Amino acid sequence: MTIGLLGLAGCAGERPNNLGARDGILAVCPSSPNCVSSQAVDEKQRIAPFAVSGDPDAAFARLKQLLGKRRDVTVVEESPGYLRVELRTLLFVDDGEFLLDRSRNLIQVRSASRLGYSDLGKNRSRLEEIRRQFMDEKGK
Repeated sequence: MTIGLLGLAGCAGERPNNLGARDGILAVCPSSPNCVSSQAVDEKQRIAPFAVSGDPDAAFARLKQLLGKRRDVTVVEESPGYLRVELRTLLFVDDGEFLLDRSRNLIQVRSASRLGYSDLGKNRSRLEEIRRQFMDEKGK
């Protein structure tokens, strides 16, 4: 049983050290198809940023609150206008980032698997789910 638990813990992978916004830019996705980013050049990896209306800081606070309610999200780093989260799926951990782009009324997003090559679209579908929840919260 111990060996099995150690094997499962290995699915989490190590937390990457290349994440974090630098001058308004999120880390570039690797060439593998298990990453999506609103700043990606490759169309296959590109996902739309979250649109913000009204006060950008209030919108970002709303996003943080929404993420805090999700059972699959753990905030691991926070600074003004930036959130880095771990996103859990069964046995795997993905890394997500949210960066407030005040000048363009956007929240730039990125999500990438720590392990493996393909994520079968999980990072994209999860961010789209969070986008829908974010937009639903806006109307409340």
